[in-house]
Amino acid sequence: MKQLTSQQLRSTYLSFFQERGHAVIKSASLIPENDPTVLFTTAGMHPLVPYLSGEKHPMGTRLTDVQKCVRTGDIDEVGDSSHCTFFEMLGNWSLGDYFKNESIGWSYEFLTKVLGIPVEKLAVSVFAGDEDCPRDEESAAIWNANGIPQDRIFFLPK
Repeated sequence: MKQLTSQQLRSTYLSFFQERGHAVIKSASLIPENDPTVLFTTAGMHPLVPYLSGEKHPMGTRLTDVQKCVRTGDIDEVGDSSHCTFFEMLGNWSLGDYFKNESIGWSYEFLTKVLGIPVEKLAVSVFAGDEDCPRDEESAAIWNANGIPQDRIFFLPK
C-alpha cells in the first residue's frame, strides 16, 4: 500500500477521475447557498443536489471534487473511532452519464491498483433496502464481480 499525504491523496483521486473524463470542480462553501434546510454542507452531494435532480451543470455530466463537510448530528460522540465533525469527501459524479457498473469498477480500480490496497483488506457496504427502495443486489453483484468476496459485502440501512 502506498504512503500518501492527504494532499497527495486528493490530487491522485482528482487526477484519476479527470483521466476518465471528469471535470474537477471546487469545494462549495461550508455554508450552503440557497438552502435554508441545513446550517452546513453535510455531505459531498449536498452542493450538487440541483444537478443530481436534473438541472444541467455548466461543467458537464462527469464531475469530481473534494468537498469540505461539517456534521453536528452526532457531536456528542465525536472523538471515538467513527465520528467526526469536519472532514472532506472525495466524490465522482455522473449526471446521467454512467451508473453503478462504471462507478464501482473505477472505485475498485482506484483502491486496488492506484492506492495498492490489498483486496483482502477491503470491505464494502451496499443498501439493505427499506419500504421505499429495494435491497441493492445489483451493486453487491458488481462488487463481487470486481473481486470483493461476498463475505466482505455488507448490506446496511440508511
